[in-house]
Amino acid sequence: MHIRTAPQIYLAGFDVFRQDAIEHGNYLKALCSAHGLEGLYPFDNEVVPQLSPEATASMICSMNIAMIQRCSAVLANLNVFRGLEPDSGTAFEVGMAIALNKPVWVYFEPVPSLRDLVPHDGNGCDAKGYVVEDFGLPRNLMLACTWAGASSTVELGVEALSLHLASIQR
Repeated sequence: MHIRTAPQIYLAGFDVFRQDAIEHGNYLKALCSAHGLEGLYPFDNEVVPQLSPEATASMICSMNIAMIQRCSAVLANLNVFRGLEPDSGTAFEVGMAIALNKPVWVYFEPVPSLRDLVPHDGNGCDAKGYVVEDFGLPRNLMLACTWAGASSTVELGVEALSLHLASIQR
């Protein structure tokens, strides 16, 4: 008899920096469960107490990488964080998942294109003189050209990722 287990989904995002990060992680995992998925949240890992900050950081990094390696897919919060771009740690996790050929579904507040998000002058340059890419994509091309799909909210993202995984497993 074949026992079917729920696909494991790594929940990537700057949500771990929220003051209610544990409660929010439980909410995200409950959303996943409601759609037949098992959410893996970074705070599911147990960090050894009394390590140096550097050792703690290294342990967290290793455990999150291990979660990404064993998951079926990644659901990533690509809302802007501390500026105009997504969280750099989340971008790393998305890149790693793509490198491992795992589907990535993202969610963020809709914006027609990066140019609509980043202030720029008539030449398409930001305040520091750097060109703002103009491909009509809502995030940097390296993210937008690699995700399996995008939704406007985490709730819609979980539902869409569940349907996507079901469609590719047929």
